[in-house]
Amino acid sequence: MIHVMQVHNMGDPPTQLGVLREFKTAGRIRYIGITTTSENQYAELADVIRNEDIDFIGIDYAVDNRVAEEVIFPLALERRIGVLVYLPFGRSRMWARIGDRPVPEWAAEFDAHTWAQLRLKFVVAHPAVTVATPGTSDAEHMLDNIAGGRGRLATQDHLRRMVELVESLPAA
Repeated sequence: MIHVMQVHNMGDPPTQLGVLREFKTAGRIRYIGITTTSENQYAELADVIRNEDIDFIGIDYAVDNRVAEEVIFPLALERRIGVLVYLPFGRSRMWARIGDRPVPEWAAEFDAHTWAQLRLKFVVAHPAVTVATPGTSDAEHMLDNIAGGRGRLATQDHLRRMVELVESLPAA
């Protein structure tokens, strides 16, 4: 059995989800979903969430890319659809904006000791988010990312402060 199968980047949802649904009904797939990391596909994704029987979506979301909060996340919560977050670091743009700045001291209040941990904790604190999927091929970064999923969650006040901090950074 395949546990998770997704339609990548909104590729022909009616056809591909139809095939996946058949496989799910036959017991060959456990969970089916659809993904996009392109804001110009969010309206179509919202239609899929409203009208298709899916188990999860995959979408881009980061402290400097919160568009998914407007429509996608509320729909996912309403329909009880899991959310996999791709690009929780905002591709590479945020690393350039952060530069060599130290992590703010208040980040320790929710067990974030690196910028990667702070940014992952922002993502996983959203009630719609099921899992964050940062990509790396570096073992040290992987351990840092794992630490971002441990310990205390950021409070609403922390989330507000993170957004304000990121918005105060220079553009990449």
